[in-house]
Amino acid sequence: MTNDRVTIAVADAIANVTLNRPDKLNALDGEMFTALSEASAALAKRDDVRVVVVSGSGRGFCAGIDLASLGGDPSFGALHDRSYGIANVFQNAAWGWRSLPVPVIAAIHGVAFGGGLQIALGADIRIVAPDAKLAVMEARWGLIPDMAGIALLRGLVRDDVARELTYTARQFSGAEAVELGLATRVADDPHGAAMALAAQIAAHSPRAVSGAKRLFGLSRDADADARLRAESREQQRLLTGPDLPETIAAHAEKRAPRFAD
Repeated sequence: MTNDRVTIAVADAIANVTLNRPDKLNALDGEMFTALSEASAALAKRDDVRVVVVSGSGRGFCAGIDLASLGGDPSFGALHDRSYGIANVFQNAAWGWRSLPVPVIAAIHGVAFGGGLQIALGADIRIVAPDAKLAVMEARWGLIPDMAGIALLRGLVRDDVARELTYTARQFSGAEAVELGLATRVADDPHGAAMALAAQIAAHSPRAVSGAKRLFGLSRDADADARLRAESREQQRLLTGPDLPETIAAHAEKRAPRFAD
């Protein structure tokens, strides 16, 4: 799948999603927001994808909002439209990755500012170049993170850290992002590391991995009873499904398991 703003290439059960506006550091305009939401929606319907890797083409992951389009695009006034379930099109550019039934890995190099960082926050895992530059940039322009940014931040870092980053709009490195808990780990080649990790995940039972993502996706406000019951439902589904006997057989036969999508 390819369009002017986002490309998707699927091979070996991994969807390689690339923000494709390198001349603008993959800055977000109306077309990019729509393309990102359409990309996650399209991937959600596929049964041949077990892991998604999101990266940016050119010199950076994403420089954030395209200020040139901010005032002239009428779609920027449609914030109350819930066109993607609980999210509007701008929120879904980030939240869509969190909503996918399969793991998403963001590979971050160069810059991830404002909306670009929020897109990365929607991923399950973030691999970042140590010298990458990140920022919750919106306060610099008199705005707030409105692509699900605060909802995603609050699940990753301490509340006071999230507030400091949001109130100041300061830049921080990929290495500091790991220290703060905002990124998973650093790599000199984030995309290569993300693809290697994706292959590792894709080799496991897709039903088990998706079940684990659903459990991690439960609200932090869910009580213990809801969490334990959800865990039991997921495990019962796996115990009676096709992946467990295939895993056992593959182990006994000293081969890689062959899972049906």
